[in-house]
Amino acid sequence: MSERPRILVIKLGALGDVILALGPMAAIRRHHPGAHITALTTPPYTELLARSPYVDEVWTDTRPRFWQIGALRQLRRRLRDAGFTRVYDLQTSDRSTFYFHLLGVGPEWSGVAPGCSHPHANPGRDLMHTVERQAEQLREAGIVDVPAPELSWLTADISRFALSSPFALLAPGGAATRPRKRWPVERFAALAVSLAGQGVQPVILGTAPEQKLADAIQRECPAARSLMGRTDFAEIAELARSARMAVGNDTGPMHLIAAAGCPSLVLFSGDSDPALCAPRGRVGVLRRPDLTDLPLDAVTAALPA
Repeated sequence: MSERPRILVIKLGALGDVILALGPMAAIRRHHPGAHITALTTPPYTELLARSPYVDEVWTDTRPRFWQIGALRQLRRRLRDAGFTRVYDLQTSDRSTFYFHLLGVGPEWSGVAPGCSHPHANPGRDLMHTVERQAEQLREAGIVDVPAPELSWLTADISRFALSSPFALLAPGGAATRPRKRWPVERFAALAVSLAGQGVQPVILGTAPEQKLADAIQRECPAARSLMGRTDFAEIAELARSARMAVGNDTGPMHLIAAAGCPSLVLFSGDSDPALCAPRGRVGVLRRPDLTDLPLDAVTAALPA
């Protein structure tokens, strides 16, 4: 019996992009039912992809610097020795394109690397939403049916949080280096007060360094519950399945929440374009060039029913 074909899927990050790549990964799995599929990703997403039904193993990319010759040689040897027959580069970045050249003559390659066997050569690809862009890329490689991301396999026990029902998720954080992508925390606090007044418990999600945002919200709304720094990806997905709704900035957890099926409202500034990167699902979008100009009443009017 011949050895199983070996497929490599590259998706390094970030969280929102990894979630949007789950549909393409499902399509790749379906297109290569008998293959051994390896995902190459970065440390924050290793466990998430390892739990998915779309891959057989996960490699963690330590992202060696270009001057770290020993580490690059080790990565090249690992890539070459694996015997991959095809690579799907869903990252399509300078780094993943470098890996094409690092690997050298070898497997078929779907991506944007010059000289690859299945190029996504559409000059307007950067003007497409990630979902449509990756679907078109896979069509060029012979995969015509790409489903939406779904997370039924990502489950967790959230009973330890002992939340009151109904509850709504709030994601007031985002990249610390891009503060313009955040709706003012005092308006999140006012939204929390409004929700609590309607009998809906506000539940605040984010990372531990964002705790000060939760503190500001809880000062105005003592009924709000902070889970900052206390949830993993599976727990966020489970919370999303149980939540009445979610409201948050353009940040990775909102992609996870939306993919889990939670009715969501995502707030965008001029620093990012929802036409290119908005979460997909039961999602509404509000956008202002400057989020300080987005009033509370506009958000409350747009809340999922």
